[in-house]
Amino acid sequence: MNFDLAVIGGVGYALEGLADEVETPYGKVPIVRSRMRGLKIVFISRHGDGRDGHLPPHKVNYRAIVSAARISGASTIISTNTVGSMAGHPLGSIFLPSDFVEFTKCRPNTFFEDKAIHVDMSRPYCPRLRASLAEAARSLGRAVVEGVYVCAEGPHLESPAQIRMMRQFGDVVGMTGYPEVVLAREAALCYASLCIVTNPAAGMAGESDLVISEIADIMKKSQETVGEIIYLAAQKIPEQRPCGCQDALENAAL
Repeated sequence: MNFDLAVIGGVGYALEGLADEVETPYGKVPIVRSRMRGLKIVFISRHGDGRDGHLPPHKVNYRAIVSAARISGASTIISTNTVGSMAGHPLGSIFLPSDFVEFTKCRPNTFFEDKAIHVDMSRPYCPRLRASLAEAARSLGRAVVEGVYVCAEGPHLESPAQIRMMRQFGDVVGMTGYPEVVLAREAALCYASLCIVTNPAAGMAGESDLVISEIADIMKKSQETVGEIIYLAAQKIPEQRPCGCQDALENAAL
C-alpha cells in the first residue's frame, strides 16, 4: 500500500492509526498507518514511541526514518520540528525554513558511504511543498515566517554565547532538521519542514531560564493547527512533481 505522504513528527505531534513496522537497511522503524480525511499518511515518530524514554536528537536514526518513508511509497515528507527563535519571533509562530546551516558532529549524513554522490542543495527544501505549507497556514489566519534554520548537535540546549554566534548564520535553532533534509534529497523525495517556535533561544529573553516542559506544552497546544496545515497542504500535492526533487541523483555522481 503506497501512501500519499509521510509525516515525521517531533516533540508533541503524533497521528493515531494502525501501528506497523518497516524494515530498512538501517534497522526496523515503527510507523503508524493513518488516514487524514481520505489521505493515506504514514506517520513516523522521530524520537520513538516513548516507552523507553525520549530518544535524543543525536541518537535518532535519520537514515532509517527517511528510508522508511521511501519504502512506504511516499514521495513527499513533511517534517515537524520545534525551534528556538534567535530573531524575536513570537512563541507559537509558524516558521518554514528556506535554507539551513548545521553544527552537528556525529550524525551519519549520507546513504552513499562507498561512492561520491554530491546532491545539489541550492534549494534544500522543496519549493512546491514549502509554498503549499505557507498557503495552508495563511488560509488559517496564521502568520508565516521564513528563513534559515540552524541545526545544533544537542542534546543540551545552547549557551548564550553559542546563540550569539549562531545568530550570524540563521534565524531559528533546532536539533533535528539535519541530516533529514539532505537524506531526503539523496532519496529523491520532496521534503519541507514545518517548525513551531516554542521558545526564545538562550540569552534572547534576558536572564530567564529555558524550561523544557514549557517548550513541549507550546508544541502540544499547536498540534491541531499543525495537523490542519499538513492536511490543507497535502491536498495540493500533485501526482506529477514539477519541482525536480525526484531528479536529485541525476549528474550527482563523480
